[in-house]
Amino acid sequence: MISITAILKSKPEHLIEVQSLLTHLVTETRKEAACIRYDLHTSENVFILWEEWKDQPGLDLHNNQSYLKDFIKKTESLVSSPIQVYKTAQIL
Repeated sequence: MISITAILKSKPEHLIEVQSLLTHLVTETRKEAACIRYDLHTSENVFILWEEWKDQPGLDLHNNQSYLKDFIKKTESLVSSPIQVYKTAQIL
């Protein structure tokens, strides 16, 4: 299993738009066969995606989905810093 944590910091004036785009992304991603978990968390204007994937080929397929590419393109000007993505391993 592969775990990913992605952190996005919305510009305050684009908070609602970013959340709407994220909602669409989560809805579409959860339909993918390799997706085990794709949860969205928030604190003020920070959004955190907590992802779990069955395997690397499934994650690779996700990374090439048009809705993910569209999301990245649309949010570039709406976030206050680049999206941070961490591939992690559980230790406890």
